[in-house]
Amino acid sequence: MTSTTLDRLAADTSMGPVTLDVADLDGMTAFYRDAVTLQVLGQDGTVVTLGREGTPLVILRHRPGMAHAAPGSAGLFHTAILFPTQADLAVAVASLATRAPRSFTGSADHLVSQAFYFDDPEGNGIELYRDRDRSRWSWVHGQVEMSTVMLDPQAFLHEHLDEDVLAAPVSGAVVGHVHLSVGDTRTAKEFYVDRLGFDATAQLGGQALFVSAGGYHHHMAMNVWRSRGAGPRFPALGLGQVDIELPSADDVGALSERMRHHGVQLRDDGRTVTLEDPWANRLHVRVAGV
Repeated sequence: MTSTTLDRLAADTSMGPVTLDVADLDGMTAFYRDAVTLQVLGQDGTVVTLGREGTPLVILRHRPGMAHAAPGSAGLFHTAILFPTQADLAVAVASLATRAPRSFTGSADHLVSQAFYFDDPEGNGIELYRDRDRSRWSWVHGQVEMSTVMLDPQAFLHEHLDEDVLAAPVSGAVVGHVHLSVGDTRTAKEFYVDRLGFDATAQLGGQALFVSAGGYHHHMAMNVWRSRGAGPRFPALGLGQVDIELPSADDVGALSERMRHHGVQLRDDGRTVTLEDPWANRLHVRVAGV
């Protein structure tokens, strides 16, 4: 068992790709490829996988018969793509600013990270960010200090973007965290912390909850900013699935046993576990690299 205790996720838990159900497969593929600067890693019929250096980050599934979710519904708030350097982040931000300027929704310095926010053509949120070194994160009584400080996108690009950076080879990237819209944070904490096994790292009253494994600032977050009181989702465009990657089959097995103990319905094929949170946001848990 990699985890230090049977009721916690392993310290080296990470996030896998986020699957989106989309109406316009060609348009959405072009956006994530040309504007977000991801690479098409593969296409299988109506499913397109995009990522960086062989690592899947976003999977698009063509679902033309689905409607958009009703306002106030639970679902995806944003997929957060983590870049290794400020220069790598600047290249992606500049690409979006050039190719899809209306997609920009804001930017912020969160103390632990620098982040830029966008919406894709079907309204799915995207965060592009870069972490500060962990030695600069501040923890107080087990909670990480995060804030929302103004970050000037023009100044950031001016400082970190030049011809050499633009000419450099494309770097890797990962899904750093996934942020969900939920109906209430108390129920979210019961599910994601008490049952699934993340640690709570920050909480903004009843507005937002941040959770992680292994001392990261957050692998997942849940907020009610646009969805307070929302019930379970109906099938709709948007979030299809969130992948969580654990380091070993033993860790996946322990999670399966833990969720069964808590009465959570799931599918377990011996390699992966699929389950839903209280708002029918689907989670797919598997061994990393499988």
